[in-house]
Amino acid sequence: MTSYEFTCSENLIAGVDEVGRGALFGVVVTAAVILPKSALIDCQNWGIKDSKKLSARRREMLVPQIQQVALAYNIGIATVAEIDELNILQATLVAMHRAISGLEVTPELCLIDGNKPIPNLDIHQQTLVKGEDRSISIAAASILAKVWRDRLTIELGEIYPMYHLANNKGYGTAAHLIAIEKYGITPEHRQSFSPCHRHSV
Repeated sequence: MTSYEFTCSENLIAGVDEVGRGALFGVVVTAAVILPKSALIDCQNWGIKDSKKLSARRREMLVPQIQQVALAYNIGIATVAEIDELNILQATLVAMHRAISGLEVTPELCLIDGNKPIPNLDIHQQTLVKGEDRSISIAAASILAKVWRDRLTIELGEIYPMYHLANNKGYGTAAHLIAIEKYGITPEHRQSFSPCHRHSV
């Protein structure tokens, strides 16, 4: 991958990505990561890429490496209530804004995965469709967000064992949908999503 950062004149570039937009259960999680340009080649050599293309074990191994080399990183979330109130796209953009705003270093440029810019962001931004495949920083953000959300979902799975959350991470697998039909939904399910909506009260 020839990372987009190599073509940019800016030095402080934040990659921003989300995890959990399509899930039926739980928060949507975003991450913002600023990597020094001097570390981009090392990050490529470590195998940093789209989190969906890595095993859970490999993602867990990469997290401390990303955190050690990053100039700054931060997680932003949007709650289930915000998802149901705003819709998943707007809630995701809110979570991205929170991730960027919480960075200890202010970036000169934000590379945003997808094609929707973040509203009310007072920092130059560039959207990148399939950004995880085009930017090392976005790929690193996807890994941090994925690991953070998976850990949270697994913890919640101990409270709601009937939904098999450790296996499905809140997504609409057959086992999860069967459990919703049998047990209804929890406060952590997204009532605005159609499989859950008919079970809301």
